[in-house]
Amino acid sequence: MKSILTINSGSSSIKASLFDTDGSRRNFRYEHLRDHGPAFDQLMCDLHGHTPDIIGHRFVHGGEIVDAARLVDATERARLESIVHLAPLHLPGNLMGLDLCARRFDVPQVACFDTAFHTTMPELAKRLPIPRELGLRRFGFHGLNYAYIATCLPAALGAASSGKIIIAHLGSGASLCLLHALRSADTTMGYTPAGGITMGTRSGDLDPGVILELSKRYDSTELSDLIFHRMGLLALSDGESSEMSELLTSATISAGFAVDYFCAQVRASIGSLAAKAGGMDALVFTGGIGEHAAEIREKICAPLAFLGVALDNERNRSATGRIESTGSKPVLIIPADEESMIRSLCQFFID
Repeated sequence: MKSILTINSGSSSIKASLFDTDGSRRNFRYEHLRDHGPAFDQLMCDLHGHTPDIIGHRFVHGGEIVDAARLVDATERARLESIVHLAPLHLPGNLMGLDLCARRFDVPQVACFDTAFHTTMPELAKRLPIPRELGLRRFGFHGLNYAYIATCLPAALGAASSGKIIIAHLGSGASLCLLHALRSADTTMGYTPAGGITMGTRSGDLDPGVILELSKRYDSTELSDLIFHRMGLLALSDGESSEMSELLTSATISAGFAVDYFCAQVRASIGSLAAKAGGMDALVFTGGIGEHAAEIREKICAPLAFLGVALDNERNRSATGRIESTGSKPVLIIPADEESMIRSLCQFFID
């Protein structure tokens, strides 16, 4: 066994894990970041001089490739730089982690792609209603965590795991995914991680006419900043906060509105995916909000009795494992663990 360092640089956090040669795992968490640089410096200090044999990085976007992971050489580094515009909130931080590690460690580095899990989506889910020659399509994101959850479902659900499973990955970035036979069949995010449901600072899907109108008022740089940093929960709460934990403890009308809006969008997406699939066999919550916010899970699920979903209040508050009430379809909480999936992908390059 070799030592593997995994780095998951999200839009507002860095999660890293060191899987050591003795089978142990050490986790490092840096949350609520506005600048990823100091957090990476702290990670280097926290490793106390340990040099891994290989480093795996989460990359939110892989572009058009279908590979789940690639060894990063100069050519691949340049390709990744060329697609930063597809995920400008995430890829600069992903590349920063790659470059900082390259300066500190003379070991192989592997880029692991969120988009790869969704290559199994059918054309009905991938196609955008625009001219084909434009070359744009829906990619889907959060794929490393969806892939990890797919590995957990057989033990949690048995034979039912091969059915129609809806996973709600809810955090600062949020999306939902429909699994069928443990493969991605549809998802809410599209061409970039700005689409789908409302998120911390991203609006999710908007009427194209809104973007056309905004493009008259802002130049491209200002519009990009607005789309990725000033919309979503932050805008819905009238600038109070993009953090769900803060909104839930706030007594303001704006905060309550933002919470209700978010929950309504998640419910709508669950209903939409269930309608596309012709039903739903289980619902899974994951991600920072999905795992830790019992009130959000309750607000989302309360109106979903028509889909056969009902929560057990005590189980929901305990926030572990199965949280449905008697007679309900399975509702589960499965903690996100992209790092375990990154580790598995790195094994292909060292075994």
